[in-house]
Amino acid sequence: MLGTDNKPTEKVHKKIRIGDLLVQNKVISENQLMSALAEQKKTGHKLGNTLIELGYIEEQRLLEFLSQQLQIPLIDLEEFKLEPSTVQTLSENVARRYRVIVLENRERDVLVGMADPTDLFAYDELGRILQKRVRQAVVKESQLLYLLDGMYSSTGELDDLALELNEELSENDIDLGVMLKAVDATDAPVFRLLEKLFEDALRAKASDIHIEPEENLLRVRQRIDGVLHETVMNEKRIAAALVQRLKLMANLDISEKRLPQDGRFQIKLKQHSIDVRLSTMPVHSGESVVMRLLDQSAGILDFDHLGMDEEIKRRIQRLIKRPHGLMLVTGPTGSGKTTTLYAALNELNVPENKIITVEDPVEYRLERINQVQVHEQIGLTFSKVLRTALRQDPDIVLIGEMRDLETAQIGLRASITGHFVLSTLHTNSAIGTISRLLDMGTPGYLMASALQAVLAQRLVRKVCADCSAPYELDGQENSWLASQLGFDSMSKHFVKGTGCKKCNDTGYKGRIGVYELLEINGELLTALRNEDIEAFANAAKTAAGFETLAEQGIKLALQGKTSIQEIIRISGELDG
Repeated sequence: MLGTDNKPTEKVHKKIRIGDLLVQNKVISENQLMSALAEQKKTGHKLGNTLIELGYIEEQRLLEFLSQQLQIPLIDLEEFKLEPSTVQTLSENVARRYRVIVLENRERDVLVGMADPTDLFAYDELGRILQKRVRQAVVKESQLLYLLDGMYSSTGELDDLALELNEELSENDIDLGVMLKAVDATDAPVFRLLEKLFEDALRAKASDIHIEPEENLLRVRQRIDGVLHETVMNEKRIAAALVQRLKLMANLDISEKRLPQDGRFQIKLKQHSIDVRLSTMPVHSGESVVMRLLDQSAGILDFDHLGMDEEIKRRIQRLIKRPHGLMLVTGPTGSGKTTTLYAALNELNVPENKIITVEDPVEYRLERINQVQVHEQIGLTFSKVLRTALRQDPDIVLIGEMRDLETAQIGLRASITGHFVLSTLHTNSAIGTISRLLDMGTPGYLMASALQAVLAQRLVRKVCADCSAPYELDGQENSWLASQLGFDSMSKHFVKGTGCKKCNDTGYKGRIGVYELLEINGELLTALRNEDIEAFANAAKTAAGFETLAEQGIKLALQGKTSIQEIIRISGELDG
């Protein structure tokens, strides 16, 4: 469309608020728009795609609406005759980046099909690249992408595209050092504080950072080796600025301070790429923030680096090579279950195995493995994703957590139909896992058919090697140890860290796993079929190769790897 001065009129190209127009024309409701905008903040998808994914509007109806509002044609690419040379007027990386396809290339103008004709930035870039007047048409994104696959076949160009996309994705990481140089003087102190917080956390290998405002101070705590260490700042006014900046980094609503919010972002720090999961919660003196830190550049641990007892490691490596069955890893939050599962996947990850994981959240990215993020707000639940995953012909399936009966039953049935299934459950011990599954309503006969083994675990702090010293048990500790071993333990030798600069005077540095492996066979199977918990517990205690968490922990303490106090601590959790 041309104006009187032979220039394109602004009618087609002005910025429109598609959501508001859809509401005004009663295509969607105001509530649906608000819901879609909230979902868009979480996913980062375009509003149109979000509305379609949520089922608020059909794709064809949305395209027709855009065509009418923008006064541009709606073109069915399946019916449109395309010339490869015309399509290739644009390079493949530009066409894919902006979701566009050149339909006609004339002397003075170009007709371009766009999946999102409201994208003004893409429109301006096309004009700059093509050096001609751009006429728009709206097309289906699925048809467009299919045609691009056929029209561009150059391997070299695809490689260039992959490289460019990789660089573009890496640019999404927030480099605090670069941002600090770019911000103005008012924001610089906030960024310096954030940079210092993350640097300290990275150096101390903290798993979490807690930011807690109080009446007249700001409390910052780091969880190191499972224990919180705090720093108090006597300047409360910085809390609001700190929280606001973190919410912006996580694309959260900074105006909403009355409701909890969850988000995530990535930062680059000293050659490390840190995935940050952020949670905010309104408290009396402002907003509390907790950040879970996942170092993506640290790599996935294998069994050799978990500190696992050699016999247990050998048995697990044998178990996970089975063609079908279910293996559960149990323990409370923060006990290292995910690390153990990823170590198992690392060992199973070979070209011959098709592996699918269903997780919430996906904590580490793994090559060759199909990882699916659960998204319950849009109905993408564990059970729904799991049903689809089983139609993808997997050999191995990992279920992040068995949270309900439906998920448990799908996982159990999958494991008796030719799949090996790995999953987690929140229970205190291997024996307690059976009670939990029965309480959920899982039939005993189904567990007997599917369940191969249960691995319960805890993490205990390792005694600092630089200040380790012999330790003599007191009366209570000796009595507890005697009750576990069945004889007087006064002659046993233990160590404890006295505290030094290397361990920040804690006596501990790093953590190690304590494991309890129960293989399901013999009398255990009979007890399961009968759903007899007492008989199952009695059979487990005499099962070949079974040692409790406390017994395994005492072995570690006797080897000088941890202290007896740490083992008593996890045993207290078991009693609870």
